[in-house]
Amino acid sequence: MLSGARGGGSFAVPVNLIVLEPNDFVSEGHVRLVDRRLVHARKHLRVALGDRLRVGLLDEGEGPAAANIGHGEVLRCDREALELRVELGHAPPPPSAVTLAIALPRPPTLDKVLQQGTALGIKRFLLFHSARVEKSYWGASALEPASVRRQLLLGLEQSVDTVLPRVELHRRFRPFVEDRLTALRERGPVLVADPEAPRSCPRALAGPLCLVLGPEGGFVPFERERFAALGDELVGLGPRILRVETAAVALLARLAPE
Repeated sequence: MLSGARGGGSFAVPVNLIVLEPNDFVSEGHVRLVDRRLVHARKHLRVALGDRLRVGLLDEGEGPAAANIGHGEVLRCDREALELRVELGHAPPPPSAVTLAIALPRPPTLDKVLQQGTALGIKRFLLFHSARVEKSYWGASALEPASVRRQLLLGLEQSVDTVLPRVELHRRFRPFVEDRLTALRERGPVLVADPEAPRSCPRALAGPLCLVLGPEGGFVPFERERFAALGDELVGLGPRILRVETAAVALLARLAPE
């Protein structure tokens, strides 16, 4: 966490990042927040006038990352609003080169994967169907755009990032594996995580790649065979069976360039 002396030139309260959006600005360099960020600032950060908070302007990811991270000086913080004088000028951290594809998990797990994957720099999530995915998951409130966006924003706040990831939904297994993954295979390897994989996941790979994780019960034989027939490599993390959110973090950490 970031900290410093209250009222000084450094950051005065422990905060990773407050993500700002264009409609938060009431004038140039002046924002007014009235939602959960206000509640967080009052109840958890307990900010005071003159405190400096780390802030960043959300980037929807349509172009190159801008220098949109900086600080906000607290001008007002009461029950009605948090107002900040904002100065930006620093770039966000570099993104991960990994595209993360996950068989749609149960809603609480999905929230964790989106938030933690975003914190680790993932900028493209592919959620797909497989034999052991419950069809009811596709109708869950966790997949509603507002819910997905909230988890992505929490991940950005945690990791001091501002570039919003993309999330794609693919409801049919074969078209996803045989067609949608084709472009990713042309860019780099597709690694399929599976407890029955014949080799361990490699370490510290540079360049683009796609990491595919199955559902809690793993892929069925037909699905493993289809990945292998298309040239994808099945890799594992050893004999232990891990939850999807644990496996995702462990694999992404293992693959990250040193």
